Amino acid sequence: MKNTPFTDKHIELGAKMAEFAGYNMPISYTGINDEHHTVRKNAGVFDVSHMGEFILKGPDALDLIQRVTSNNAAKLDAPGKAQYSCLPNQEGGIVDDLLVYCLEPNNVYMLVVNASNIEKDWNWISKFNTNNVEMHNISDKTGLLAVQGPKAVEYMQELTEMDLTNLKYYTFVKGTFAGVENVVVSATGYTGAGGVEIYFEDKDGAGDKIWNEVFRVGGPKGMKPIGLGARDTLRLEMGFCLYGNDIDDTTSPLEAGLGWITKLKKGVEFNSISILEQQKAEGLKRKLVGFEMVDKGIPRHGYKIQDSEGNEIGYVTSGTQSPSLGKAIGMGYVAKGNGAEGNEINIMIRDRAIKAKVVKMPFE
Repeated sequence: MKNTPFTDKHIELGAKMAEFAGYNMPISYTGINDEHHTVRKNAGVFDVSHMGEFILKGPDALDLIQRVTSNNAAKLDAPGKAQYSCLPNQEGGIVDDLLVYCLEPNNVYMLVVNASNIEKDWNWISKFNTNNVEMHNISDKTGLLAVQGPKAVEYMQELTEMDLTNLKYYTFVKGTFAGVENVVVSATGYTGAGGVEIYFEDKDGAGDKIWNEVFRVGGPKGMKPIGLGARDTLRLEMGFCLYGNDIDDTTSPLEAGLGWITKLKKGVEFNSISILEQQKAEGLKRKLVGFEMVDKGIPRHGYKIQDSEGNEIGYVTSGTQSPSLGKAIGMGYVAKGNGAEGNEINIMIRDRAIKAKVVKMPFE
């Protein structure tokens, strides 16, 4: 298993560790519920250094990004802008979802991809790099902390002269943070609780400096380290897709409710555009919906979904007992005609039909 710059810290703090995407990662420290509430009410620190980062550089960098991603990267027309996007495959599915950061318009970009897909995404993008765009995989030398929660920005502002307080969602700044130079601090979090992400080059003890300073200012005020378990419950409450669960090579971005990052009219042909245009014109055969359990039971990935008459109509992609809401919630794909808000469905739990209803996301 690979380690992150913070693996020793997690072990010292007594975190429950497990393999995730080839890395030795903290799943929980004090328990998922406690960590979840800490992020929703105060602030928590996630080690997400396992994520992948690529630098694309050169006059044709934007053209390559436009051809392999679904969103319109031409909108990233100034340093400090970022966007959520996906890499469509050639069959209408999704290779991965990712973030695109504009470091220098038309010339230098950073792509942030899922840990489990680093090699897959690198090979996929390389396949379409026909104009010799300079590509650098900086994943192994990049550290990343996500400091999330309503108090996160207030605490982190103490460690930098960069203006974090007015950092808008999907923008970033670059400068000195906690005494470390060339740090990217962005507002692209995946918890719905606000906060920042801190990217730095893992050299000269930068990880230790940043970790120690982050907890020096936040620790006495109740900020805690948070594991991947709570990261999952937090993103699920917001209805955010997780690659490998809710989206994959067989799901289209339109089916997944990601039409807002699928710019069919951006003026550039990208992978699967004709398939996605056809889906939009003809209507979707299925769609990803949120649901909450009416009867007792916790939905899990892969459970079958039936309509109220017992016909199989889909499957669960994610599910949990929501710590914030005190009820069981989930997401899943259902066949056309079954996705209306308030529609009654059944989740098959141990061969028993447990009643649930379709609700809008984010969950309330």
